[in-house]
Amino acid sequence: MGLGKKTVEEMDVRGKRVLVRCDFNVPMKDGKITNDNRIVAALPTIKKLIENGGKVILCSHLGKPKNGPEEKFSLAPVAVRLSELLGKEVVFANDDTVVGENAKAAVAAMKDGDVVLLQNTRFRKEETKNLPEFSQDLASIADCYVNDAFGSAHRAHCSTAGVTDYVKDTAVGYLMEKEIRYLGSAVNDPVRPFTAILGGAKVADKLNVIANLLEKVDTLIIGGGMAYTFLVAKGYGVGTSLVDEEKVEYCKEMMAKAEAKGVKLLLPVDTVITASFPDPIDGPVDVKVVPSDSIPADMMGLDIGPKTRELFAEAVKASKTVVWNGPMGVFENPTLAAGTLAVAKAMAEADATTVIGGGDSAAAVMQLGYADKMTHISTGGGASLEYLEGKELPGIACIQNA
Repeated sequence: MGLGKKTVEEMDVRGKRVLVRCDFNVPMKDGKITNDNRIVAALPTIKKLIENGGKVILCSHLGKPKNGPEEKFSLAPVAVRLSELLGKEVVFANDDTVVGENAKAAVAAMKDGDVVLLQNTRFRKEETKNLPEFSQDLASIADCYVNDAFGSAHRAHCSTAGVTDYVKDTAVGYLMEKEIRYLGSAVNDPVRPFTAILGGAKVADKLNVIANLLEKVDTLIIGGGMAYTFLVAKGYGVGTSLVDEEKVEYCKEMMAKAEAKGVKLLLPVDTVITASFPDPIDGPVDVKVVPSDSIPADMMGLDIGPKTRELFAEAVKASKTVVWNGPMGVFENPTLAAGTLAVAKAMAEADATTVIGGGDSAAAVMQLGYADKMTHISTGGGASLEYLEGKELPGIACIQNA
């Protein structure tokens, strides 16, 4: 599948001011960055623009400032880390209005290959409402625009979409290109057999994903907390397990749809049960394994059992494309991580294109040590889900077509 969008490779940036939307929404503690993965992921695009002689102006949001500027959400620490990683000074333009006197002066002083980082885009109230005033301010300091923030591509904000109303030369960065190529191709043009694995807590979060994937996959595997609503839809008692009562009828419809389309829908055949949810989440817990149709009334399922692990692993290994979103159980607890681990291991060993759809699944794969064995791990949680739903993402739709 062609990408369909202009990429940073095709952009002539020499001597031009390039506004780059990055995802620097990094975890912070006491003003220190605790994980710089997102900053590292942005480096290839930034380096390419520096090499090609662009004046590189970076912008991003960080956290959710409620009432305008808040010091704890400043991007100042990101500028420091970026300077270290790039081996050159990244000038931090500290303006509460994002595009204020500091930013304008810093941009005016830029030479080709220089890098400036703007203050948190969410310090402006207009950002999340996508109002033209802020989009125009951002556009006023740019000749061209690159979006490399897939994790925010599902939001129509000033810095992800609105700015392109005023800057016409636009492209996607390497990170965004990879997401479109792998997530998009995996779902819309898969090498078959194509298997999708959905887990996580709630059916409600994945309603449209299930419906969309049933149109495309050969096998759909359902695990995690959402499996229990499907088991109820089959007429099983699931004890005190998580159930989305309002979605039981929907699950019946989806099972009927799978049957009508000849899609194999796999549910857990056995379940790891406990008397109560572990507290703390990684604390010791007594478990036993029962068939999925025999969960005692006073017990809850918190992971898939050994027979299910084998069943799911076999399906994965027989596939040529596998997309996974959502863990199989409470993977944060070592006793309840076996199901998620089994799926990760099967994907790592499969002779297939393997795509992890962001969020908890990405965290699980990294935590369990299988990250380098996957074809692609998405950087977007909500954006990945909306992509799997088949939605057009505003942050991609607004970029020039190739």
